[in-house]
Amino acid sequence: MRFMMIMIPNETAEAGVLPDPEFFAAMMKFNEDLQKAGALISLDGLHPSSKGARIAFGGKTPIVTDGPFTESKEVIGGFWIIQVGSKAEAVEWARRCPAADGDVIEVRQVQEFSDFPDAVIEATKDSAAALGAHLN
Repeated sequence: MRFMMIMIPNETAEAGVLPDPEFFAAMMKFNEDLQKAGALISLDGLHPSSKGARIAFGGKTPIVTDGPFTESKEVIGGFWIIQVGSKAEAVEWARRCPAADGDVIEVRQVQEFSDFPDAVIEATKDSAAALGAHLN
């Protein structure tokens, strides 16, 4: 099973304040542990929302809003994609993360192509195959 661990950083991270080097060293050790366990598929951190944009859909023309997104209480600061045997195992990995005070990690299972109803799979199988969707 694949899971995404979504880092929701504390307010200082969203303000662009970097933690001390020891924090980065601890986070890299955590990432190395994930890799050594064979669980890590990918990971990345994100710049603060002030450097991003949101595109809202409704009506004929999408509306683009540049960051920062001050109305949001939670923004995504980064993520890991991991391959583990269960939600409990994914949660245990998240609990081991050396996150800062106020950080939150949300764990969500990645929806596989095979999770969809047969009618959806049949209607989209050619496109899914071309895109390399997970068919199993």
